[in-house]
Amino acid sequence: MLVGTFWKGSGLGNQLHRYVMTRVLAADKGFEFGMEYPENFKGSSFMNLDMGKPVIPGVYAYEGAGPTVMAGGIERYYAESKKINKEGTDVRSYDPQLLNIEDNTKIDGEFQGERYFEHRMPEIDQWLKVEPKEMPDDLCVIGFRGGEFSVFPELFLTIDYWQEGIDRMLQRNPNMKFQVVTDDPALAQQFFPAFDVTHEIGNDWRSIRYAKYLIIANSSFYILPTLLNKNVKKVIAPRYWARRNRGYWALPYNEYKDWEYV
Repeated sequence: MLVGTFWKGSGLGNQLHRYVMTRVLAADKGFEFGMEYPENFKGSSFMNLDMGKPVIPGVYAYEGAGPTVMAGGIERYYAESKKINKEGTDVRSYDPQLLNIEDNTKIDGEFQGERYFEHRMPEIDQWLKVEPKEMPDDLCVIGFRGGEFSVFPELFLTIDYWQEGIDRMLQRNPNMKFQVVTDDPALAQQFFPAFDVTHEIGNDWRSIRYAKYLIIANSSFYILPTLLNKNVKKVIAPRYWARRNRGYWALPYNEYKDWEYV
């Protein structure tokens, strides 16, 4: 069995990437899978996940650390590889060693690279199934990330990014309407005083999943619903993802093929 973890301190986006990676690897290798701490899953109000086989949790010194005691029946632990670049940033790119994973292993990491899971997108679409949502043809949904991002200048997207994205959407349709989904409605309202702002995790995830036009922040929350969106006609995302303000790819695997970068 392969084991993944729903860390309590992780947001929904990171939780779903760990879930998807665990199931994709298990399916590719013909192994069973299970999730530690299924009670920590933050999308249970709108998404019914198959948690796989029950897992007796391991013991950890702190959230995100390697286990000091393995989960019940699990023999090995593998963390996605990363490097530290000259700027002192964790650099994550595709880790081919995951393909050699053995049975009875716990895996942990970010796992956001499209190359990991693109061959299983039809299955992922079913694993992460939600109630469909009708979205107007002239509506662009803006996925704005505030919260803790707002105190990190290397992460927080400046107003020029959002304005450029809006301008490009208006070039496509001068009558385009805009709606904002966010973790931080107060800050979002400052950035977009003329637009409706919503903050409800299930509704917001579904809006991204079914919108025809998207401008998204550099947050894992927006990745999977955007990639699963079969209706989308245009996606605008920040170039360099987590380091747009610094001008280099800190997370090279966060460059997705069909998105337009600003």
